Parts: sequence; C-alpha cells; structure tokens
Amino acid sequence: MITAACSWLLRTREASMRPQTVAEKILARAAGLGAVVPNQIVEAVPDFSYSHDYAYFAIDAFEKMGATSVHNPERIAVCFDHGTPADNLRDANNHKIVRAFARRHRFAEFYEGGVGIAHQVMVEKGFVVPGALVCCNDSHAPSGGSVGAFAIGIGETEMGFLWAVGKLWLKVPQTMRVELSGQMPKGVYAKDIILHMIARLGVLGGLYQVMEYHGEAARRLSISERFTLCNMAAELGGKGGIFPYDDITAAFEKSRARFPFAPVLPDSDAEYSSTFHLDLSELEPMVALPGREDRGLPVSEVQGRKVQQIFIGSCTNARVDDLAIAAQILRGQRVHPDVRLMVVPASREVAVESTRNGDLLALMEAGATVLPSGCAVCAGAHQGVLGDGEVCLSTSNRNMPGRMGNNNAEIMLCSPATAAASALTGVVTDVRPLLKVA
Repeated sequence: MITAACSWLLRTREASMRPQTVAEKILARAAGLGAVVPNQIVEAVPDFSYSHDYAYFAIDAFEKMGATSVHNPERIAVCFDHGTPADNLRDANNHKIVRAFARRHRFAEFYEGGVGIAHQVMVEKGFVVPGALVCCNDSHAPSGGSVGAFAIGIGETEMGFLWAVGKLWLKVPQTMRVELSGQMPKGVYAKDIILHMIARLGVLGGLYQVMEYHGEAARRLSISERFTLCNMAAELGGKGGIFPYDDITAAFEKSRARFPFAPVLPDSDAEYSSTFHLDLSELEPMVALPGREDRGLPVSEVQGRKVQQIFIGSCTNARVDDLAIAAQILRGQRVHPDVRLMVVPASREVAVESTRNGDLLALMEAGATVLPSGCAVCAGAHQGVLGDGEVCLSTSNRNMPGRMGNNNAEIMLCSPATAAASALTGVVTDVRPLLKVA
C-alpha cells in the first residue's frame, strides 16, 4: 500500500522530470516548487490580487474568519465597475464599506467607478505583469494572460481567505496548445477567432484548462487582440488563457509595469493535453446565437435578423482599437432609428484617447449613447436592461438568458465591426460589403 507521503514523493519526482508549460512554471514558482504536474494540489502565494464591487463579499468572508490584518496589501487593488454609479441604496452602502476597508488596510490602489473595468484597468495600469500569478474574484480574470501572466478567477470567500493568510490552495490545470496560422481576412477580428473556437470546442471544451497560444499568427496579434482571446477562456470553461512573453509584450510593459517581473516561456518539449489548430485565413465574421456562447455561426447565415439594442463595450471588446473599428464604419453615418446603440469604453484612459483621436466623437455624432466606463450593459445590473422580447447584439462575452437583466430577452455576440454595421441597418449585417470585401 502506498502511503500519502510516498504518493507525494512520487508525484514530486514525476514533476521534477517533466517539461513545463507557462502556467505550470508560474504555479511552481508561486508554490516554491521546482515543477508541478496537472491535477496536483499546491499551496501558492499569488503575486497580485484585485477585486471590484463584489469585494464587499470578500470583506464579509474575511471578517467572519476573524481576520484583522491583510497580507501584502501593497499587492492588492480594487476597482469599482459592476454597479457604478450606484443606483440603489444597497450598492451605495456596500461601496461605502469597500472604500473604507481598502483605505484602512492601505491597498496599493483603489479606483472609483468610472475609471474602468477592473480587468482592463489592472492590465493598462501595469499591475498585471508577465510571469505573475494573479487572482481576481471574477471569471474574466484570464484577460491578464494577454501579457503573459497566469490570471485566474476565484470566489469571494477565497479572496477573503487570500487577504487573510496570503496564500491559496490551487489545482494545477492541464494546458491546451492553440496554434494560430494564416492572416485574418478583412472584416474578421479577434472576436471572430474566439467565437469560432468556442463554436468548435463547446462551452466545456477547455474545462479547467489553460489555452496557451502559439504560431506565427498569434505572435502578430496586439495586446488588445490577445486580451479578447484570453478574456473568453471563461466561455470555454477554461482556467486561463496565456500568450507567452514576446517582443509585443515587452513593448507594452516597458513603461507601465508596476512590479519587477521575469518573463516565462514554455519548455520546447512541454506536455499539452491536446493541440488545437486554426487557420485564420479561413474564418468569416461570426455571431453567437442567443442562449449559449458556443452557438456561433458565420454572420452570412444570421444576417437580416432584427435587433433593438446594440452594445459596444465590456472587457472583451471596448478598447481603443475596438472603438476605432466601429468609428470607421459609423463615421458620417446615422444609427438606424429603431436601434439603441450604447457605447461604453473599457476605461477612462480608453475614453480619453478615443476622444482625442476623434473616434468617440464620430460614434456620438452617429447617434451612440456613451455611458461611463465600466461593465454597464454587460452585467445587466442597472444600465441598458432589455425589454421583453428584445434582441441585443453585443460585443461582450456572455449571452445566456437573463445576462442583461431580462430572462425574456435575447443576446447575440459579435465583433465591434459587425455591431457597427448592424447599427446602421437595424438588422444583423455582414460588415464585409461595407468594407468592399468580396
């Protein structure tokens, strides 16, 4: 009979001889180990953690544990984004509690509502750095993989525990290697890549796995495009998405990294659970039909469906390049009179830059309503709630019933280009004819 101690020694020996993926290397370092293997339970010390409005629940857990001091507050930040500005007494009072807690415990930063969506803000402000283990009590934390971090979502109770003791138990995930090749055709964008992947793999196709991106096409993607792909790892059931460190990462981090970091690359002979190949040149603009994110189809098979609301925003697709794509299509045009177009920049920094370059002005002149930077319509909490039977075409990441505040409404997912083209016509529209693409 193998004792627990013998089993641990065997697993440790197996790990020490095993080539490592990016996520495995990051977890091993954070756990003080030489190497790890999938499904191993490790006690890890995250490099950085952050929260948003739901920090209230983490604080509640923290206090119920009897904790009185926060570990490593200089590596913790909070950014309000879900229900801000508060539109009810409960949220306003919860915000009050979070503000006081963050200041009392001297968190590295506290950002008021309007600064932006936490995932966007933490990357653009340099808190999420390459090679770091990052935790957030939100499922779209994997966005941080865009800069080579292993960023994961955890629960509010786990966050309270992390603040109390400074470490967490984590299970080492498997890693899927994603090989991207080819050039994206005109009219196809990063959102179309991930919607195609989800349609092929299913919403559980990457269950508790990390999607590690490789290939010449992956290396050409901007940080914003990488952000989109890593962000929606959650819609594959994944634990994370990671682009290994390269020159594009280095250029992005050069003037913004808040913490020292060591770039992490996978071993050349690292072991992967599977390899997913995708030739980007074969892709078309995509739309995910209402109900589930894996109901993706080419726009050409969906076009003509009437929509009442269009949302260009969320942590998935509301950065400067996304707004520029939409502005290129809508500049000098008018939004269809039967459509409400809501535009929400991912952060104030994005809004300022898009104002200076004229893109936000072009969107407003076309008839868009611009809301404060935050989760807004995506969260369905207090802005842009849909009426019964209404359809929203959205650049966000989720389209399950009730996501935007009404179980009797429907949500479709698309790229900023498809959203902008559809805003002109009032129906789901293929953007390629507008771009003069055959």
